[in-house]
Amino acid sequence: MVLRGANQLHQYSDHVNSLNVFPVPDGDTGTNMNLTMASGVNALREKSSPSLGKSAEVLSKGLLMGARGNSGVILSQLFRGFSKSVVGLDSVNSNQFAAALQSGVDTAYKAVVKPVEGTILTVAKEAAKHAVQIARRTTDISELMREVLLKANEALANTPNQLPVLKQVGVVDSGGQGLVYIYEGFLQAIEAGEASLTDVPAHPATTASTVDSVKHTVSAQSQLSTEDIEFLYDMEFFIQLNLGKPQKKFDEHQFRKALAKNGDSIIVIADQEIVKVHVHSKAPGDVLSESLQYGELIKINILNMREQHRDLLADGGDVTPMPELYPAIDREEAGTVETVVEPPADELAAYGMISVSMGQGISDIFTSLGVDVVLSGGQTMNPSTEDFVKAIASISAQHILILPNNSNIILAAQQAKELVTDREVTVLPSKTIPQGLAAAFAFQEDETVEVNIEAMGQAISHVQSGQVTYSIRDTSLDGLEIKAGHYIGIHNSKIVATTDSIVETCQDLLRQMIGSGDEIVTILVGDDAEEETTGQLTSWMAEQFPDAEVEIHPGGQPIYHYLFSVE
Repeated sequence: MVLRGANQLHQYSDHVNSLNVFPVPDGDTGTNMNLTMASGVNALREKSSPSLGKSAEVLSKGLLMGARGNSGVILSQLFRGFSKSVVGLDSVNSNQFAAALQSGVDTAYKAVVKPVEGTILTVAKEAAKHAVQIARRTTDISELMREVLLKANEALANTPNQLPVLKQVGVVDSGGQGLVYIYEGFLQAIEAGEASLTDVPAHPATTASTVDSVKHTVSAQSQLSTEDIEFLYDMEFFIQLNLGKPQKKFDEHQFRKALAKNGDSIIVIADQEIVKVHVHSKAPGDVLSESLQYGELIKINILNMREQHRDLLADGGDVTPMPELYPAIDREEAGTVETVVEPPADELAAYGMISVSMGQGISDIFTSLGVDVVLSGGQTMNPSTEDFVKAIASISAQHILILPNNSNIILAAQQAKELVTDREVTVLPSKTIPQGLAAAFAFQEDETVEVNIEAMGQAISHVQSGQVTYSIRDTSLDGLEIKAGHYIGIHNSKIVATTDSIVETCQDLLRQMIGSGDEIVTILVGDDAEEETTGQLTSWMAEQFPDAEVEIHPGGQPIYHYLFSVE
């Protein structure tokens, strides 16, 4: 059932992306929902159960850790509430199914600070409310799901009447459309007799979203001496906290500290029942002995990396595993941690900082400002909740500050904050790269947490952000007639300029951004920007705003030719 829903969403994810209100080339709602669902499906494939309640719990955890973007986080919360409602049940009747849908809606609304109607939340709410009513009159799950889908489509069609910007652009809500596609898959599964959550193939066919091919290449491994591999045992296993005879209560901080004595590359992800552990260690026996104090160990995998390296050198290069060994894993670069180094566990710094970035130049600037971990992301591929959890775990600090730098990433960061219990985490409300840079610049290592949060928040509120890209379709928005292929200038979150000339669009945007009291203008040059255009803008700025201090940096960001910051 879940696989059918995920497949239906995957098939139409590009259409969901196309419903993005802004006509920019990075509409990503479909991509985020698709990757979130894929994470849940992968979890089910690894740990399926004939029990609906147990399968729903596995699915919920998979979605939670893989959630990307606002739409992905909300989707994960819908299933989280659903799973709570069916705990202990092997199957459900129509009343229980409807109640679970309603529980999902209640959980999702609680997760969003300021719920907005005319979105995926509304579609889910109206469908669940209708399901509760219909369940009183029928015991047929197929009939109930048909009614749920009909109501979801009706609610989706009404979203432009609830959210004016949708009507202005002439589209329905993208997240709501994604949910409707999932419901379509559910109905297909039920009518085909696949009503169980766990009806997934044991060896699913590789799709476009999974690994297409793996090229045999030679990497830096051939330049490494075998004896330089100090922590030679690559260990991965799980601790079942509720099994065996635990000698003491699990303490993640102390556990990580113990692993760090003879290891590195430490990743520990824990919940109330299970702990996932990854470590490179030179004392595997000590690692296993330490872990056994907390419960039973399962899925133990230990590899000797020196042996692997010797085999690699003997073969003359890298040995790349065949793609069919991991068909359920998406091969994509975005959202990965660019800089994650496990620090000594006994040296806790006062602060650690995580920032989301797009483009190597921008990442370098964040690093120079003291950011510990830079996650690659931005609009085209949002970091998942698990990406943030891993980044937090990689920093040995008392208080972690997160700069999402995108409104579509804040929810995933906040969700990661809720999952981390061994340290303090603050998610700052930075919605753009310029806001994130301003906040990082305002940070002071020797100040208190309260002072830093206040100063960084003020820096975020005082900076103006501008972006220039191109339109992917004709549309009318906020009184502007926008043509496909024309350039658009975005001031904070509003399109304020559009022409067929990138220079004129930048000039129109900057005129609206720069005021009489503004002194510093920062220009981040993207991958697609031309040197001649940048030179024209620099000369124009010197003529039009001679008192402004202009700084130009290579940002390397995709899609957006220029990012502007005005303070």
